Amino acid sequence: MGRPLHGRGALFDTDPAGLASRLVGLRPHQHRATAVEHPNELPFVLLTGGRGLGKSAVLGELRDAYKGHTPVALIDCEDVQFARPTGGRPLEAWSPVSQALLGVAEQLAEPVTGAGRITFPRLMSGLVAVAAGGWDDADSERIRREVERILLLNEGGSWIAGFAGRMAGRVTANVVAAVSGTGPLVASAIEATLESFSDSFVNRRQQRASAWWRAYPNAGADARRGLMLLSGHFRAGGTSREHAERHLVRALLADLTDAYAGVLPRMQRLGRPVVLIDNAQQAPGPGLADAILRDRADGIADQVVFVGGLRGADRPALRNAVRRTLAEVARRSDWAPDPAAPSSRALLVALAPLSPDDTLHLVGAACAQTPAPPQLPYATHRLTGGNPLGIVRLADSAAQNLPGAASLGELLTADVRLHDDHDGRPTYLELLDRLVPADRLDELTVLAAAHDHDSACALAEALLPDDFGPADVRALETRLVAEGLPQVPGRFVGDSFVRTLLLLRLHHRDADHGQWRLAHETLIRHYAHSADDEDPARARYRLHHELALGGAESAVEYLRDAFPALDIRIWLRSLRFIASAPYFHAHDAEGHDFAGRDDRRAAIALGRTDAVQVVPEGADAVLHLRIRRLLHAVWQLTDPLALPDPKVCDRLRFELEQLSNLRPAGNALLWRASRDWPEDALAGRALRVPDDDEDEPDGDA
Repeated sequence: MGRPLHGRGALFDTDPAGLASRLVGLRPHQHRATAVEHPNELPFVLLTGGRGLGKSAVLGELRDAYKGHTPVALIDCEDVQFARPTGGRPLEAWSPVSQALLGVAEQLAEPVTGAGRITFPRLMSGLVAVAAGGWDDADSERIRREVERILLLNEGGSWIAGFAGRMAGRVTANVVAAVSGTGPLVASAIEATLESFSDSFVNRRQQRASAWWRAYPNAGADARRGLMLLSGHFRAGGTSREHAERHLVRALLADLTDAYAGVLPRMQRLGRPVVLIDNAQQAPGPGLADAILRDRADGIADQVVFVGGLRGADRPALRNAVRRTLAEVARRSDWAPDPAAPSSRALLVALAPLSPDDTLHLVGAACAQTPAPPQLPYATHRLTGGNPLGIVRLADSAAQNLPGAASLGELLTADVRLHDDHDGRPTYLELLDRLVPADRLDELTVLAAAHDHDSACALAEALLPDDFGPADVRALETRLVAEGLPQVPGRFVGDSFVRTLLLLRLHHRDADHGQWRLAHETLIRHYAHSADDEDPARARYRLHHELALGGAESAVEYLRDAFPALDIRIWLRSLRFIASAPYFHAHDAEGHDFAGRDDRRAAIALGRTDAVQVVPEGADAVLHLRIRRLLHAVWQLTDPLALPDPKVCDRLRFELEQLSNLRPAGNALLWRASRDWPEDALAGRALRVPDDDEDEPDGDA
């Protein structure tokens, strides 16, 4: 790994042993055995969470921790090799599962400390039978390439020099002859494969493996017939193919079990083999998981440690899975399957966001040679919510762009170079590439400003193509849940970090920020009142979007007039929500950027513009200006893209103190807010309303 992992000790600890040590039976990065937690039956572990939470990083660290110590394989189900066959291979003789098994076996075969290569004769035979189903019109060179790669799975690297080459030559010669019309193609390939096991130099273990396919359903104790049936079922597709794939998975596991059988192998191989499956929500992940869980439920045991990364957690096929947080598996998992539910053999472990201390260490390490503002780590944690990818990319941008960048917003819009041989790109675009489905980036960029289905439909009608209607909005809502993003009342995109990045992209889509303005104007009209008595909830949404366009006067008047009578807790929540409007620096009346960096919110919060303000006729001038200063103070301090200004924090404390004198009934709440809110802002926390259980202020209405 390029940098150490933080917040994942529950997996990698050695004393006491973390989950990885207890499953594998080896300490990470060491050839030292440790007691296993599940000696008889293992859970299929799936690390769950949305994009950017570090599932891939954890799996990569697991591979590095055990590579060379025990057999280990890592596949990424989003890799292009699992999307479609290559080299002219037809679909009827290929599937993501068969491709995955070949890749996994190739990696597991590599020798490790104290033990040689593992051979896979059962799997090899099955894969040859499957591949032969696609050789009807193939050229001999393509057949030779496919055969030789599969046959290498049975090369032990022992004293039998040249075994794989002779075997490949025998099988290839028979297949090429069949293509020329001298015999049945699939049968010739299978026959040549099985005959190779009968050679005198093949050991007894491989001869036993050649007979394994006799047990295939309806094979009649004939291995040749079993492989012919396997090939036919695979070509048939549908549930027949799933049946064949399940037996291919079983063949892989049987070969691994055989490699560990006997006294000498058990002495040489200290740890269990490890198979890591990233992006397991995508094929071949579900097929592999289903085959393994069903076999384990049927009593077909294996001792392979499967760990996958799963985007989201609510999968129908895993409805009975055991669920734990990362902290809950730090010392023991307390996993026990339900005999009647195969999916209970899965153990879903939710990866938690990183803590503020983890963020401090990551940012500090990246900026060790760069002067950084002291609030940067805490502001970074507030912006990202502890998302590891977000923290790492912002830390990279800080290391490359400080001291020139003055805020988190500038760090996101500044270019970051991830590799020395690549040009830099804006940090927020690099993050969106990883955090948002690429096929829906444009739609989500617009809909991020919405709060619910209806407001999203209003935005879609105004800014998206005509063929993107309410049904598409609903489908995208479902997609976000499946991706693992939280559902938060009051926000169409529930994850505040992803939402902020999308809004930043919306703001920068055109030079004059026309789409940005159009989106907020659309929502202002959507929430506009149609009668004299405006719904307070709709009013707060409308004022929120007016403020996003720089119009603060209506919000000031609303908060000023509501202050004497409204319940103080509701009033504080209204202030907090309205002031959560996004702010992307100042613009002139035509929407063009001002050249300066000055945050005009701070100037207003500190009272520097009071002298030029015109107070509406009949309004209490002192209260009006105080509410105006307070609104802009909260707006600046809750902005996830701005570093909190200590002077504005002091002013926030003062304004809330003064307001507490005007409302005896709400004095205690306002006084506590005057203490809590500045402290929360400086610490990078969301502002808490006293005695309020809600943790997500942005969704308040």
